[in-house]
Amino acid sequence: MRIVTTLAELRELEPPRRGDAPGRRAVVMTMGALHAGHLALVRTARVSADQVVVSVFVNPLQFNDAGDLASYPRTLEADAALLESAGVDVLFAPEASAMYPHGDPTVTVSAGAIGEVLEGAHRPGHFDGVLTVVLKLMHLVRPDVAFFGQKDAQQLIAIRAMVRDLDLPVQIQAVPTVRDTDGLALSSRNVHLSSEERERALSLSRALNAARQAAEAGASVVDTLAAGRAVLAHAADVVVDYLAALDPSDSHPVAGDHRGDVVIAVAATVGATRLIDNVVTRIR
Repeated sequence: MRIVTTLAELRELEPPRRGDAPGRRAVVMTMGALHAGHLALVRTARVSADQVVVSVFVNPLQFNDAGDLASYPRTLEADAALLESAGVDVLFAPEASAMYPHGDPTVTVSAGAIGEVLEGAHRPGHFDGVLTVVLKLMHLVRPDVAFFGQKDAQQLIAIRAMVRDLDLPVQIQAVPTVRDTDGLALSSRNVHLSSEERERALSLSRALNAARQAAEAGASVVDTLAAGRAVLAHAADVVVDYLAALDPSDSHPVAGDHRGDVVIAVAATVGATRLIDNVVTRIR
């Protein structure tokens, strides 16, 4: 595995080959502190492409809390070992000064209406920062396909919208959320949970499961959400930001009479750690 840290090195990567023909390049973008969820993205990319590039970059533009940025786990040496064992071809691990040599960029990408609801409302500017770094990495890596986790559902929706609206020549593929044996969605932030907090955090996945079961049994949007909220109502010391049914095309909450695919998304704070999770289901 080759490790590169500068934009110039990244631009100079040899194009992938498949025998005598051009090959297929995949990218997986991460902020490091890698876990099995990230490795699921890498394994899927490895099967799908001739060359796999993984970025590890804690992007300051997507943090609206300096303390959250400072406390975000950074484990580059361990991350590199995991990626090499997973068969990654190139690890791009720049410093912020390499990505943004002139300081915060003057020109950025706006998430538009997607950045004004749910996660966007709770974290102003977050999705603008995400889309700005994703677009920059797309230009630098020039991938044929990019893999993102379903756990960050609203982020995935925003990236797909950007690719569509700006006509980027890249395919976006989602990989299902990876969960621990107890059902908790894997997240780099889980390391901040105490054992008691982790047990309380399971209320998020249990609420989503209750909502999905209600939807699969034929419940309306209102009753589907009520089933999930009933679980959260009994969760001690879990501060819920939202439990909502989202339109998978634009991440806006759907109407009560909606029929079709939905993303049931939840966000809550357990102790000092804010967690998100979701399930994809269908209102019949």
